[in-house]
Amino acid sequence: MISGRTVVDAHVHVPKLSTVKPAWLEWADQFSGPHSWRDAYDDNGDPVPAKVDALMAAEGVDRALLFCEYSPRATGMQPIEDLLPIVAHNPVRFRLVANVNPHLHHPLAAEVERQLDLGAVALKLHPVHGGFSPADKEVYAAYHVCADRGVPVILHSGTSSFPGARASFGNPELLSDVVEDFPGVQFVFAHGGRGWWYDVAAFLALARDNVWLDLAGLPPKKLPEYYARFDFARLAEKFVFGTDWPGVPGPGRNAAALSSLGLSDEVLTGVLSANAAKLFPSLGI
Repeated sequence: MISGRTVVDAHVHVPKLSTVKPAWLEWADQFSGPHSWRDAYDDNGDPVPAKVDALMAAEGVDRALLFCEYSPRATGMQPIEDLLPIVAHNPVRFRLVANVNPHLHHPLAAEVERQLDLGAVALKLHPVHGGFSPADKEVYAAYHVCADRGVPVILHSGTSSFPGARASFGNPELLSDVVEDFPGVQFVFAHGGRGWWYDVAAFLALARDNVWLDLAGLPPKKLPEYYARFDFARLAEKFVFGTDWPGVPGPGRNAAALSSLGLSDEVLTGVLSANAAKLFPSLGI
């Protein structure tokens, strides 16, 4: 908790460092600032579950969604199985998020099912790192699984600086049909249209009940500027707190910065935890 409020970090990466590309390590070191994220790892570059747990507790994070990623062209291969020991250590604080890449997983639906059966509470798609359109009909197989199982879909929305990334696939406009074709699926636009698509992402979040924006990688103090063309307090009702850890100066610092934006208590509580509780009821908040 931070200032008496429950905090859910809905966007966390804790891979084995041997599975990521050098650019990922450079990104983590650059954007973590004074935050000692490597304290959660051993000398071999493997996350130590007890240390990860202690770090998140010290940062005031009550629940954290752990992302895997299968993006060999951009950040590397980060298997979901590598995260199982962290969840086993503290199944209250941590939850898994599945990830599939249509260039690697065939049939796609079967791999989504497999990872959900491991305990994943959501599916993350990374079109920008995977090099595919989120509107491709092959990807619809994944959406159908999530619709059948009542599982939210988190999609990278916006640009990425990693070598091998294809920014054009981060355009939220690609999802305009998807969110209409699957009205029963909750879609979370990770990074909120970062780059030059903030307006598109915000418009869709306000227009569609099943679209949300996660704040991962976005400095909280910049949010009113990024979404200057919208009623910020109203748009914030669709925000989900996430940090993109370890590429952040600490979840606690970001949560505190968010608290300084002048949002009402109700809206701030929604951003920090209540919205995530609606999307991911198994968090038990």
